[in-house]
Amino acid sequence: MAGAALAGAGCGSKRKAGFAGYAFVANEDGQAIAAVDLTAFAVIRHIRLEAKPTDVASGRSVPAVYALTPANGTVHEIATDHLEVRRKLARGSTAVSMRVRGPNLLVLYRNPRRLTAIDMDRFAPSYEIALPGEPLEFDVSGDGEIAAVTHGREGRFSLIDLATRKVRTVDAGTDLGIVRFQSDGRALIAADKGRRMLLIYDVPTARLITRLPLAVSPDHFCFNADGGQLFVTGEGLDAVVVVYPYHTPQVAETVLAGRGPAGMAASNTQPPYLFVSNPSSGEVTILNITTRRVVAVAAVGAEPGFIGVTPDQQYALVLNRKSGDMAVLRIHADIANRQKSAGLLTMIPVGSKPVSAAIRAV
Repeated sequence: MAGAALAGAGCGSKRKAGFAGYAFVANEDGQAIAAVDLTAFAVIRHIRLEAKPTDVASGRSVPAVYALTPANGTVHEIATDHLEVRRKLARGSTAVSMRVRGPNLLVLYRNPRRLTAIDMDRFAPSYEIALPGEPLEFDVSGDGEIAAVTHGREGRFSLIDLATRKVRTVDAGTDLGIVRFQSDGRALIAADKGRRMLLIYDVPTARLITRLPLAVSPDHFCFNADGGQLFVTGEGLDAVVVVYPYHTPQVAETVLAGRGPAGMAASNTQPPYLFVSNPSSGEVTILNITTRRVVAVAAVGAEPGFIGVTPDQQYALVLNRKSGDMAVLRIHADIANRQKSAGLLTMIPVGSKPVSAAIRAV
């Protein structure tokens, strides 16, 4: 029934074959990357680093994943065949986050203030762009042509043409947080944390299109598979705000989604599901995106945060920061049937304070 707890895998139940790949989990306090075999559902190696990793990215064009340790500004290249650190590179003393686009790994640095593009084949800088203010967050358009960087309480963001390296700075006049491009790259969505709004800008002209007031602070974003719906969670209400970002942008609905909803992930199944972490209650709330109804709630561990869906859409992987494990939820096509429940397949101890992961097929 809707809102019912997800049933765990029962004794003697038949376990389905897993996903042929790995989850590379960043254990922040453990200063390591855990390589989880998603066929065996077990950690097969802890890859030690010299600082705390917070971000992991997959370079699909090369046999490697990349781990970022912001405190020392270092990117670690981990070979996916030998599961070990192959090369390291630091272009600053403090980093923020990173994104993979095409052949480049883009790394946002706070000290010095710049955006660095690292060629993943050579593992060397392709170019570096100085920034006009202290960076808080960034995103890159799907075609890899434009980057956007927010400067937080400075009330500004920068639009960067990555081909010409030209920087345009836009004064938004408010405390900015997350920034994300629409899937076609023509519009930019910025979190107005000062006024609990979304600001939507036309990218070619840098003109403000509209402001959308929200019932929550825009702390977490998640798009559905085709980018036609944006889901927002944050302080203020135990709910997910559903936004239509295209055409005439509008808030469509606000849906209750457990206690203190935070990180999210969307599946591309039929019907599609939105998995919402509830850190304070140790649960994940599952919504049917089509009907916008809660269809199940899973008890997954202490302080769930990051959620990822395997490329084959069979499993949702939930990282529990406090209990140091990863919950594996089986995604059933019939989960929306109120007589059914999704399965908590297994729990995998992964390390101390797991905060993010990259899922990669082999």
